[in-house]
Amino acid sequence: MKNKILVLIFVVIAACYCFIFSACEKKRDIQLQISPEVSVLKIVPVELTLTTELPGRVNPFRIAEIRPQVSGILKKKLFREGDYVNEGEVLYEIDERPYREAVSNVEAAIRKILANMESVRAKYERYSELVNVGAISRQEFDDVSAQYKQLQAEIDYLKAQLEIARINLENTKIKAPISGKSGRSFFTEGALVTSHQAQALTVIQQIDPVYVDISQSINDLSRLKKRLEEGRLKYAGKDQEKVSIILEDGRIFPHEGTIQFKDITVEQTTGTVIIRVLVPNPEAFLLPGMFVRAVIKEGINRKAILVPQNAVLRDTKANPFVYVVDKENKVKIRTVSIDRAVKDKWLISEGLWEGDLVIVEGIQKIRAGIPVKPVIYKGE
Repeated sequence: MKNKILVLIFVVIAACYCFIFSACEKKRDIQLQISPEVSVLKIVPVELTLTTELPGRVNPFRIAEIRPQVSGILKKKLFREGDYVNEGEVLYEIDERPYREAVSNVEAAIRKILANMESVRAKYERYSELVNVGAISRQEFDDVSAQYKQLQAEIDYLKAQLEIARINLENTKIKAPISGKSGRSFFTEGALVTSHQAQALTVIQQIDPVYVDISQSINDLSRLKKRLEEGRLKYAGKDQEKVSIILEDGRIFPHEGTIQFKDITVEQTTGTVIIRVLVPNPEAFLLPGMFVRAVIKEGINRKAILVPQNAVLRDTKANPFVYVVDKENKVKIRTVSIDRAVKDKWLISEGLWEGDLVIVEGIQKIRAGIPVKPVIYKGE
């Protein structure tokens, strides 16, 4: 009797387990039959102007270091530091008295020779006639002729010296060779300055417009040329030469620059080339030496594929991939290649084509191979 009761209890427990297991299996089958809902983005290529942001430094359009051409005592400083000066404006005056005296001395020497030359010239002309009729010897005529030519040479030499003396006298007034902003003066009145000295008196810089010299990696430049040659990028016309300037605080400078040239020499230590951009600077906001960033147009991608950054995942080897929905509404993994970030999206260079459905939301509920219910992504 006792054994029958034990057998009955065992049968009841086994039946309960079978019932529970069957119920769980049915519940799992029902769950598998319900496809999770995911948001998908249908790939539609767009036309996109590609840009790159590079570091740059502001340089003056023209710069002149003011140095004296003659030596002497600095008598006057005729400009205010930091002011705008015009080309030809007198900036400094050197004591001109020694140079004025030099001019006077040479002029007196010329007058002295001219006074002596009158009698020699008359004698030369008279002897020219007498030698032809044999009234004087040839030697006498040659001596007078040599004396006359020597005086002519001395006058030519003194005239050249007079021109030099006048130039030196004029150089006592040190003028601005260009128009622009003056810097601080390194010498004051009473200082002794020398001709062509190493230290400049001051520096004048023209800063409207200015140059922005940009450094670009030679590798990036080579990749850009390859894309243009392959047709993946198209030339953007005149706009290709336009450059936007970003200030250090992130603001956009209101005036666009224009590319002037690209250097053909690669800097050996950095592996970069210099791109020179001419930028209008009417408010004189950009100052020489400032660091800025420049946005350069690379070209136009007429079939650019953009996807939200959260749609791109990475595998254990850091290779990027996305989940796509095939024609049977099943999830597939697609390996992609990323070109760059464009705001909050990735620009995909390989792996996706027009019409593909990329899963953007609901990724945590899926795995490769399961059926899903795709709905159009509303985040665009």
